[in-house]
Amino acid sequence: MKNISNRLAEEFHIKISQVDSVIEMLDEGCTVPFIARYRKERTGGLSDVTLRELSERLIYLRNLGDRKEAVIKSIEEQGKLTEELKESIFRCDTLTEVEDLYRPYKQKKRTRATIAAEKGLKPLAELIFNGEFNGSINEAAKEYIDEEKGVASIEEAIQGAEDIMSEMISDEAEYRKWIRTLVQREGIIETSGSSNEPTPFEMYYDFKEPVNKIPPHRILAINRGEDEKILSVKITINEDKIIEYLNSRCFKGNKETDKYIENSVKDSLKRLIYPSIEREIRSQLTEIAEDGAIEVFKANLKALLMQSPIKGKSVLGYDPGFRTGCKIAVLDETGKLLDTSTVYATAPQNDVEGSLKILKQLVYKHNVGIISLGNGTASRESEEVVARLINEVKKEKGKELYYVIVSEAGASVYSASELAAKEYPDINVSLRGAISIARRLQDPLAELVKIDPKSIGVGQYQHDVTPKKLDESLKGVVEDCVNNVGVDLNVATPSLLSYVSGVNATLAKNIVEYREDNGKFKSRTELLKVKRLGPKAFEQCAGFLRVLESKEALDNTSVHPESYKAAKDLLNTLGYAEEDIKQGNLVDIDKKVSAIGLEKLAEELETGVPTLTDIIKEIKKPGRDPREELPKPILKTGIVDITQLKPGMLLTGTVRNVADFGAFVDIGVHQDGLVHISQLSDKFVKHPLDVVKVGDIVEVRVLEVDEKRNRISLTMRKE
Repeated sequence: MKNISNRLAEEFHIKISQVDSVIEMLDEGCTVPFIARYRKERTGGLSDVTLRELSERLIYLRNLGDRKEAVIKSIEEQGKLTEELKESIFRCDTLTEVEDLYRPYKQKKRTRATIAAEKGLKPLAELIFNGEFNGSINEAAKEYIDEEKGVASIEEAIQGAEDIMSEMISDEAEYRKWIRTLVQREGIIETSGSSNEPTPFEMYYDFKEPVNKIPPHRILAINRGEDEKILSVKITINEDKIIEYLNSRCFKGNKETDKYIENSVKDSLKRLIYPSIEREIRSQLTEIAEDGAIEVFKANLKALLMQSPIKGKSVLGYDPGFRTGCKIAVLDETGKLLDTSTVYATAPQNDVEGSLKILKQLVYKHNVGIISLGNGTASRESEEVVARLINEVKKEKGKELYYVIVSEAGASVYSASELAAKEYPDINVSLRGAISIARRLQDPLAELVKIDPKSIGVGQYQHDVTPKKLDESLKGVVEDCVNNVGVDLNVATPSLLSYVSGVNATLAKNIVEYREDNGKFKSRTELLKVKRLGPKAFEQCAGFLRVLESKEALDNTSVHPESYKAAKDLLNTLGYAEEDIKQGNLVDIDKKVSAIGLEKLAEELETGVPTLTDIIKEIKKPGRDPREELPKPILKTGIVDITQLKPGMLLTGTVRNVADFGAFVDIGVHQDGLVHISQLSDKFVKHPLDVVKVGDIVEVRVLEVDEKRNRISLTMRKE
C-alpha cells in the first residue's frame, strides 16, 4: 500500500523529496506561482503547470483516503469488517472501486430486495443461492407463506427470494468491475433524434460510435442534445456475453436452484447492474470530456492573456453597432481616456461622410496610431469605414494608421459591471465597451482579467462543463499569467491585484484604498503598512509586484526581497553599482559570471543556482515583460471580402480559437476560417494545440468557400 508521496512521485516521474517539499509548502499556505518562481531549489525546478496538476491530484488522493477511512468505519460499526475487506479497500485506486466494495454495506433505500427481506424471505434466497438444496423449491417456499407479512403464495415467496438474489448479484464488486471493463472496451454509444427545425445535432440523429473511441467534444455535444430533449442516448453491449459470465459465477451446478438463479441474473443485469454501470460510464466519459474541454480552454485563455501588448501608441477603440451607432473611445499610450464619441456610419443612418469627419478629427487631435476594432455586430460594415479612414488619413496628412480586429467577447459584461462603474463613473455604459476594446490591444492581460473567463469567447463547449470545476481551473490560468508578467503596484486595478499570489479580493481592495489615501507606493516594503497584509502575504506577493517609482532598483524586477542581499552581493562581486541596473549597464554580466563560474558564484553568495540564474536574468533587463518576446498582432490597412476568396489563395491570419477538431483563423474577412485537424500539418497531429495556439500568426491556403453557409475551409499543409 503506497502512501500519497510515493504515489505522486511515481505518477509525475519525480523524486519523493520533491513531492514532500511541494506538499509541505502547499500546506503552509504557499501559492503555486510563488513555489514555481521562488522555491526552485526545493522543487527541483518544477513548472507552474506541473505544480498545479500535482496540487489537484493531491486533493483527489487525500479525499480518496478520507473516503476509505469513512467506509471502513461505517462497515466496522456494522460489525462486518474483516481484515481482508479492510485491505481490499485500502488497495483501491479510485473512488469508484471504494464505492463498489461499500455497496453491500451501504444503507439502502427501500428496494424490492429490502421489502422481500422484511417479509422474512432472506433465508429462502440464501437456500436457493448456495445451491446445496436437493428438494423441491416450491415445497420449501410454502413455509414462507404468511398473509400478515404480505406473502400470499408460493409464487410471491419465490419472486421475493429472486429479488433478494438479484441485489446480492448486483452488489458483488468483482462482477461490477468485470462488466464495467467490458462496456468500456466493447460498448457502443448510440444516439437517435429528430426535430422539425434545423439543429446543430443532425449528425447525431442516427449515430453509433465505440465507447473507447468517441472523442471528448462529441460527448459534450451529445450531452447537450440530450439535455435539450432532441437526442436519446444509450450504450449498447452484447448482453449474452455478460449473462454467460454471471451464470458461470453464480450457478452451482444444481438444476433445481440454478433456474431461479438464472432468473435473478437476468433481472439483476437489466434492472440493477446495467443501468447503474451505463450511468457510471457516461459520467466517466463526461468527466474525461470536461477535463479535455477545460484543458483546451486553459491553453486558449493563457495564449489570449499572454498576447503581446501594443505599447507607445494612442489607440482609438471602435465598438461597432447599428441602430444606436458605433461607440468611439480614444486612449493615450498609458491607457488614459482622452476622448469619446458616437458615429452613425452604419444602418439605418449610414452617415459615412459625417462619421469619417469626426474620426479624422479624433485621429489628428490625439495623434492616434492604431484603431482597435471590435469583431461583433456591424464589424464588417465598420471595417469598410475604417479602411476608408486609413486611406484618407494617408492621402491628407501622409500619416500611417493601422487597425486590428479584436474579440469583443465580454465587453458588454464589463461595461455594465460594478468595476466599470467605479473606473468610469461619468462615462455612459455604452461607451465603456469601446474603452475596453481599446485597452485589450494595449494590455490584453490587464483588461481581460476584469471579465469572467467564461465570457472571453475562447474554448469549446465551456457552457456544458461543471461550472465550479471550470472556474477553479481558469482562475489558476489567470493567476499564472498575471504572476508571470508581474503587476505595476501603482496602477493595478483591484481585479488585477486579486490574481497576484497571496492577494485575495479583500487585500486587493485594501491595497488600492491605501494607494488612494497615501499616494503612490514608494517601495515594496511599504506594502506591510496595508491593512491585513502581514508577513506571510508579503512573502507570497512581493516578488510579483513592481514599484517603478522606488529608489530601490530591485523593486522594479521579479527578484524577491528575500534575495536582495544576494543580488547586491553579486553586483559588488562583479564590480557593478546598484545604479547600473536602472541605467541598463549590465551588458557584460554574462561574461563576468562565466569567468567565475555560476556554481562557484552561487556558493559564494550562499544562494541556489536556479535563484542566481533568475536574479541575473532580471537585473539584466529590469521591468522585462515576457509578452514582448511573442509575435505582435497583425496590423492591417485594407480588407478582403469573402466574395474575393478563391481556392488556392495564400493568406496570413491570426488563430482566434482552438478546439479538439481544429483551429479557427481570422484571415480578415469577418468570418473566421476553419483549419481542420487533418489540415494543420503534413505530419500526423494528435491535438491541434500541439501545432497552434490562440494569437499565433499563421500562413494558410484557402481550400473551399461556402458563401451561403458563410463557411471557409483552410489548410496549413504544404502539399
